[in-house]
Amino acid sequence: MKARFLAIERRLTALIVVLACLLLGLASALGMYQVLIRFIFGTPSTWSEIAIRLVIIWMVMFGVVVAFREGAQVCVDLMYRLSGRFRRPLHFLITVVSVLFLAVLVWYGIDIAWRTRFQEIGGMEFLPMSVGYAALPVGAFFAIIAAIANFLDPRHADLETQQ
Repeated sequence: MKARFLAIERRLTALIVVLACLLLGLASALGMYQVLIRFIFGTPSTWSEIAIRLVIIWMVMFGVVVAFREGAQVCVDLMYRLSGRFRRPLHFLITVVSVLFLAVLVWYGIDIAWRTRFQEIGGMEFLPMSVGYAALPVGAFFAIIAAIANFLDPRHADLETQQ
């Protein structure tokens, strides 16, 4: 069961990394478009800045998933440097607290996305406001999976890169 969960999580995280990279490229392209259209052609775009914000919000939430999987989130580094017998219980406690926090984000993220489903985004009237807010529950849900996977198959990228 553990191996199956980790195999599914590995493919899911790989997909999320690809999506985050594509969103970074899209945000960059939209930024270039915005500069080009404003300063070269002299006609500012009404939608590109809002689109960049939405893309960056989704990209960050996908990045959070990768950070939880790699153990690269900000943590109490000193506690991890304790002797080996305290490390596993501490990792369990951090995982539980993280999953509870992410579950709150999922719950309230769904609520806010549902409440804003009829509001329009200024400058992009064809998109409901809930598109931006939906990044919270979606990213937090996948981050829960990543946090559990990090507990089952620990990685601590932040510890490996610090001095």
